[in-house]
Amino acid sequence: MPLPMAIHEQDRLLSLNVNEEPAIDLGHLIPGMKLWPLFLDPDNATWVLYVRYAPGTQLPKHFHTGAVHFFTLKGTWGYKEYPQDMQTAGSYLYEPPGTIHTFHIPEDGEPVEGFMVVSGVNVVFDDDGNYLSTDHAGSMEQIFLDAARQQGIDMPRYIRPSGPAAFTA
Repeated sequence: MPLPMAIHEQDRLLSLNVNEEPAIDLGHLIPGMKLWPLFLDPDNATWVLYVRYAPGTQLPKHFHTGAVHFFTLKGTWGYKEYPQDMQTAGSYLYEPPGTIHTFHIPEDGEPVEGFMVVSGVNVVFDDDGNYLSTDHAGSMEQIFLDAARQQGIDMPRYIRPSGPAAFTA
């Protein structure tokens, strides 16, 4: 069998290093949260992030319409709804679509770092279960762009595999 014809010609690998890109501080939205967008694909509702959370960080309760994969590299964190299942360095967590939880890091813990792949939409609620907002790859991209602009930093490079729909030539 002959080698197949390449669908996408590349002259370089699509590769990023978080040590060479500025972090986006989202402390104005969620205290203690910094992240590096790696892959944002609004057309396919997928985003990939490297994240760093400070001790005491808590995300609002949220519902995932798609799967989430989270690999913890440093620190300890958990979901308030599952206190017996704390995640530590080396833990891989798969969240099936339809899960609801409240991410938190103990106040007396160390910073948490990890890598996550999110698909679908996150629906965010307050402590009483009232709807607050909806996040997806497109809205997250805008949040990151706005935060970078407010912080006076260059937007970190990230991979965006597609663009707005258009007619072919």
